[in-house]
Amino acid sequence: MKHFTLPQDGGLIEENLPKGVLHSFEKITTEIFQDSTDASDIIAGIIIKSIRDHEAANTGRTFRLGLTTGASPVSLYKWLTRYYQEGKVSFANVEVFSIDEYYPVSSDHRQSRNYRLHNEFLDKVDIAEENIHIPDATVPQDKVSDYCAELDKQARGLDLLVIGVGEAGQIGFNEAGATPKSRTRVVQLSYSSRKRQAKNYNGNIKFTPKTALTLGIDTMLSAKRIILMAWGEKKAEAVKAMAEGQMDGIYPAAYLQLHDNCTLYVDENSGSLLTRIVSPWMVGSCRWSRKYIRKAVVWLCQTVHKPILKLTQKDYLENSLGELLELYGPFDKINIDVFNDLQHTITGWPGGKPNADDSTRPVKSAPFPKKVLIFSPHPDDDVISMGGTFIRLVEQGHDVHVAYETSGDLAVHDDVVLQHMDAAYQLGFADKFDEVKAIIDSKHPGEPEPKALLAIKGAIRRSEARGAVRSFGLNANTNAHFLNLPFYESGGVTKLPRTQADLDIIKALIRQIKPDQIYMAGDLADPHGTHRVCTEAALESIEQLKAEGESWLENTTIWLYRGAWMEWELGRVDMAVPLSPDELIKKRHAIFRHLSQKDIVPFPGDDPREFWQRAEERTQNTASLYNELGMAEYQAIEVFLKLC
Repeated sequence: MKHFTLPQDGGLIEENLPKGVLHSFEKITTEIFQDSTDASDIIAGIIIKSIRDHEAANTGRTFRLGLTTGASPVSLYKWLTRYYQEGKVSFANVEVFSIDEYYPVSSDHRQSRNYRLHNEFLDKVDIAEENIHIPDATVPQDKVSDYCAELDKQARGLDLLVIGVGEAGQIGFNEAGATPKSRTRVVQLSYSSRKRQAKNYNGNIKFTPKTALTLGIDTMLSAKRIILMAWGEKKAEAVKAMAEGQMDGIYPAAYLQLHDNCTLYVDENSGSLLTRIVSPWMVGSCRWSRKYIRKAVVWLCQTVHKPILKLTQKDYLENSLGELLELYGPFDKINIDVFNDLQHTITGWPGGKPNADDSTRPVKSAPFPKKVLIFSPHPDDDVISMGGTFIRLVEQGHDVHVAYETSGDLAVHDDVVLQHMDAAYQLGFADKFDEVKAIIDSKHPGEPEPKALLAIKGAIRRSEARGAVRSFGLNANTNAHFLNLPFYESGGVTKLPRTQADLDIIKALIRQIKPDQIYMAGDLADPHGTHRVCTEAALESIEQLKAEGESWLENTTIWLYRGAWMEWELGRVDMAVPLSPDELIKKRHAIFRHLSQKDIVPFPGDDPREFWQRAEERTQNTASLYNELGMAEYQAIEVFLKLC
């Protein structure tokens, strides 16, 4: 299965650039890859070579490898398992040390580090059981301090330590406030950390462990070599802090700056805030495409707090953009070109304006009306992420279809289910309240949800999505499609692998509609998340259809939108759809139809706002950015990236 990465347009010229210059802003050397899969393959290669080199040295002892669990090493373990099966590596002479574990917890609990490390890796290779060292979370409290001291001695001086970094820069369970002198110990988990972990416990924080065992930072620093991994946009701030920031304890991983053989591996999303990505002209020469010039000018405007047409030659020179002046100046010409370029992204006609000159518009006028297909990973992403544009496409007369790729059943709270059961009873349809409550009461934290309960939750999400599109005039019976892609239906947070079965469902719908425009999520925040999987499935489906002779797809335009948390940087934007105050309210009302997602969302993350609040603030911030650059002032703007 193919992995999706955003198209690159310009950037730092790294060829022949000395490593010292490339990494000049970094206190931990950082390697950036297009996606986590490619990076994980490289890390797997490093592990294999290290094992081989150790065996060749004939030291007479095992190779001592420290590993982590969680989302970060998922791809790494797949690569290591594959290379073991191909005979390229043996773990018979390797000792593995897991860096943390919940406490107390049994080793066979599905969410324990012990269970996950065995299930994802150790049970699939030839490692000896006596060479596996995972913190024992069944040690009695009166003995755990002595146990930790002994474990600390065993785990010191590892040959190689491979660690995933958390969203808050935590390593193991060393959270904000941990010191570089910390040793292996029991720690109290913060509320925010437990809230993040709650997704593994049916979204219920009360079942999430309050304490854990973890190797200390000093213990980690004793390793001979350290590899850090961080994937996805949600870790971008932590990556910048640990790689370029100060060791102030806010991001514990930054203390690994003290190690003289530590490398950080990131994908293009987690590394998106690094200096050599945000402002590469401060590092070296760049390839200057039209969009990259716009990126630089927008950055300059935000740096000096001026609109585009007020930028001066001095502003360019004092902010490392002399090369841009030399190649494309003078400065006032650059200002005007970028101003016009950005102005031309704005359109009130996302489906094209009929019988209009479209030479400077982002969307062609013909054909009109267009057939439009909107892919929504969950049953509310359509109205949250691009609700204003969705409504405008419908009201402007296009044949708009929306495809809800997954059921979204896991995101319905049990209390909402019981309320619906009670409503059905009060309406005189059926009395299933006690029956459903018994199913809910039979649930076990960390275990997959009962299928009967998921069926009810899926029905609730479908009814809400249908109500949302009906609110602005779309026919829910003919134009709302519920794909229920199989990869999502695992009953738990960890999804099944994406397969051809998922693609065949998507392909059938595309063939049926034959859209002129396709909108899909461009969110890559979680490298193993639903949005990414859905986007990759849709794109691969389109590739297969083209290979199968569906030549009409060559004229189909694909637009990428973002979710409720992040927005496209203006340097990437191809289309900006302004929303009036009334249109923003229509969008809000459509989001409100998703009642199960209001107030008590099981997996809200660290942001306490509801989805409609996040979406409105995001689009209003985008409108403010356009206004600050000298464009017209709008209530809100939804922006899109054109993929093809």
